[in-house]
Amino acid sequence: MNPIMVKAKRCLSLPVFAVLLLMIFLYYTTIFIFIHYWVDTSHESSKDNAERKKCDKCFAYKPPRTHHCRVCRRCVLKMDHHCLWINNCVGYWNYKAFFVFALYATIASIHSAVLFICCVYHKNWDSVKGSLLKIFYVMYGTMLMAMTVTLLTLFGWHVYLVLQNMTTIEYYEAKRAKWLAAKSGKSYRHPFNIGVYTNITSILGPNMLKWLCPTAVGHLKDGVSFATIRDNS
Repeated sequence: MNPIMVKAKRCLSLPVFAVLLLMIFLYYTTIFIFIHYWVDTSHESSKDNAERKKCDKCFAYKPPRTHHCRVCRRCVLKMDHHCLWINNCVGYWNYKAFFVFALYATIASIHSAVLFICCVYHKNWDSVKGSLLKIFYVMYGTMLMAMTVTLLTLFGWHVYLVLQNMTTIEYYEAKRAKWLAAKSGKSYRHPFNIGVYTNITSILGPNMLKWLCPTAVGHLKDGVSFATIRDNS
């Protein structure tokens, strides 16, 4: 029997299938049940009652910078956006992992684009017979360049947000706040923008050696209180 078929038959055995099902079950249970319970904000009681707010959709305690996600149907701490590609919200607990992932994906895409361009440049096209290979190169190059530009744009956008200590939602809220302030002859500054270095360390952590490690999140606290400009004044 073909060695590949033998390996495939082993992989499709009942014990292997059972282990895969168990891993999938544990993964999704952790992501959608226990993490949700762990970061649930309804149990917070240390805040002053005057500052407590309730979400008008899920009626849970709604800390500052928290927003209700209509897709997940729950409030998300320091919500940035709901990401279709991971079928989950990007917020306080997983923003660093998302940011680092975007960095690695951008670097990998640029690396692939450089290799592709070098390959196209050095390839002897006169010896290529037929148009299928050329069509493949054009299609591949188009998809690769589109992905590279998209990832560069996405990563650049989130670099800007990190430097401002701002989420995507807060960016659009700030635009409206600036417009309203300008109409009344006042100026507006994002209250959580407390300096570039402090902004970065509040998200990536105080240890620069661990900035690119997505699991180094020991600096994250409760996600319900954040330093503001007033605290530093």
